[in-house]
Amino acid sequence: MSKPITFKILEDIAKDLSGSEITFPTFLDITFQVRTALKDPNLSVEQLAKLVGAEPLMSTKIIRMANSAALNPSGKEVADVKNGIIRVGMEAVRSVSFAVAMEQLLKSKQMQPFEGISKKLWEHTAHVASLARVLARKVARINGDEAMFTGLVHDIGVFYLMSRAAGFPELVADKAELHSLLVGWHDNIGHALLTALGSPESVCTAVLEHENERQIAEIKTLSDVLYVANKIANRTASWRDPEFGGSAVDTSVLDSLFDAAALKEIVDESEEEVASLKAALGA
Repeated sequence: MSKPITFKILEDIAKDLSGSEITFPTFLDITFQVRTALKDPNLSVEQLAKLVGAEPLMSTKIIRMANSAALNPSGKEVADVKNGIIRVGMEAVRSVSFAVAMEQLLKSKQMQPFEGISKKLWEHTAHVASLARVLARKVARINGDEAMFTGLVHDIGVFYLMSRAAGFPELVADKAELHSLLVGWHDNIGHALLTALGSPESVCTAVLEHENERQIAEIKTLSDVLYVANKIANRTASWRDPEFGGSAVDTSVLDSLFDAAALKEIVDESEEEVASLKAALGA
């Protein structure tokens, strides 16, 4: 019944993301502005602080993150955006901008029909981002901030597809077809959207490949980190609907990479990261 609608949504998205003039969804405005600013190699902390300061919600979250237990062990609080950015680092502003965008989207009227899945999706996202940061630092020895950002945006295709599906009540009512659309297309749509946003190739590739079943002998790349983080998170925090086959998780890759003690250590450390991330972002 709703398959023609599914095809229409995908066709519209394909046109949007393949055109020379891309109109980004309103909820990505802040992320796009920050991304554009950070591409300037001469960008100063003062200039970034001015951009962030124009968005009250983002300013609040930057300062909150700077004063979180993870980043402020001394207990000396900062109260202004500039010093907040100095403490968290300019790259971390990308993550905060995306979190602000997601918060605005999830609280919007158009997303009310997806309230249940949206909460699960954001919970899953927080876990993947935190796990990615831990795996990047402890195992892969790569940039933890970039890994956390990649974890935050890895399911951006699901958010985007839901925002587009909201205009089609028939599809919203057909839970099986909606689930099929989200599961089957979110990685490709996410890759296309992040590419259009000018995200680094390593981030775009990791997002494209995060659902591709494969065996990994060693966690080395950002793509490896995201894939494994997603696997671990799906065991306890999955957004997929069990009614439509969303509960099955192939953990063989985890069994081959970690013994029980090592996996527990990573999960325990990531739980602290989840709590810190949620406290900092007000999630």
